[in-house]
Amino acid sequence: MRITSQGLNMTSNSFPMMMSDPGVQHKLGTVCIFGTGDFGRSLGMRLLQSGYGVVFGSRNSRNFSLLPRGAQVLPHAEAAHTAQVIFIAMHREHYDFLCQTAGEALAGKVLVDVSNNLRRNQYPESNAEHLHQLIPAAFVVKAFNTVSAWSLQSGGLDANRQVLICGDSCEAKQIVVDITHSLGFTALDKGSLRAARELEDYPLQLFPLWKLPITLATCLTAFFFFYLLARNVIYAAVNDRKDISFQIMVSLANKVFPIVSLIMLALCYLPGAMAGFLQLYNGTKYRRFPAWLDRWMLCRKQLGLVALALAFLHVLYTLIIPMRYYIRHRLSDWTISQIKLNKTEAFDTTMAWRTDSYFSIGIVGFCFYILLGITSLPSVSNNINWREFRFIQSKLGHLTLFLCTTHAFLYGWDKFLRPSAYKWYLLPGYMLALVVPCVVLVLKLVLVTPCVDRAVTRIRQGWERKPACMGNWP
Repeated sequence: MRITSQGLNMTSNSFPMMMSDPGVQHKLGTVCIFGTGDFGRSLGMRLLQSGYGVVFGSRNSRNFSLLPRGAQVLPHAEAAHTAQVIFIAMHREHYDFLCQTAGEALAGKVLVDVSNNLRRNQYPESNAEHLHQLIPAAFVVKAFNTVSAWSLQSGGLDANRQVLICGDSCEAKQIVVDITHSLGFTALDKGSLRAARELEDYPLQLFPLWKLPITLATCLTAFFFFYLLARNVIYAAVNDRKDISFQIMVSLANKVFPIVSLIMLALCYLPGAMAGFLQLYNGTKYRRFPAWLDRWMLCRKQLGLVALALAFLHVLYTLIIPMRYYIRHRLSDWTISQIKLNKTEAFDTTMAWRTDSYFSIGIVGFCFYILLGITSLPSVSNNINWREFRFIQSKLGHLTLFLCTTHAFLYGWDKFLRPSAYKWYLLPGYMLALVVPCVVLVLKLVLVTPCVDRAVTRIRQGWERKPACMGNWP
């Protein structure tokens, strides 16, 4: 590879051949690393394993003890002359020192900036852009900052395999992409060096799309826990003088989790219905949704996965019900009382239909629930086309919501007709859980009616309703 007036010129021999150890020739060429920290050492080890020669640039050229075997250590200026690609694995605070010691030697080199900051917006420009300002004659590429030292040591098998890359030179980025593939990772080109700030902010984010779902799940869980605690446990202690506080661990939890799960599943599909009605109202798809609706729609996958986790808890709690001491005691006590009274209750066919339907619909709904979760995984969604993905997530998703809502209706059955169900005039928890799902299903029913569906489809295909004042325009 040589540098021309037009930029980088790639040849069949992309890197100059080096000898990091006498008698050993590296077929993929030599790469230089400035920095001997954890990341630099892990990167050097991975490069050596992949067939590259590695030269470390360090202030102490005698520092061999922690470096991978087979690598060389030279002063920065000397190390810069040994390779065309140089990884800058040091903090931004040391860039000025780097320019003073090896500034001229870095001209025309491909500098791969792997640095990150301690917080977002710590500097007015990204580290990669700052490095390019200090050494304008070099080709700066931002890459490998989203990969951890552990990922390099494991080869990406037990961690993230994707490397985000950005830079102004297509040839320089291609060289880094080739190195990325040689190390066993995948590369994703994010564009010009202006995207470096986004790449540097990425490792500082802590589950950005999970904040709203987790916050919402926490708030709903806390609300329904204390609501049902007051309605069931505290009410029994105050009015009936009974201590049923033991029910908090299983019975109360097994009411809270399915309620929150059903509401959050409905919240996955509510923004889509709202977006459809907004497009009908605006008469165009080229008008932006409100910012809060955009954020809501972006985290629908996370909402669904949290809802699925709560549904799993509901299933596990339900499975242990026959093993509970409270249930076994009630069953044996009821059996003994029937024997003492020499009485046998008649078989209730209606109740049998209700309970069997309740469990059957719940099982089918949960299976569809799992299917939605599986298809949201990247490894699965990448192997199906958009139409298949939309069918599963939309059509089967609404069917899942319908089945789970029916499951809740069968649980309530005719309880809403009993005055005893309204303790302290508070609605039963399952009735509150049905509000949002029923609203979503009604809105969806309106949207799928032929006349409304035809109008929404036309709008999403690009049709726009012109204002009345434009009717006479040419």
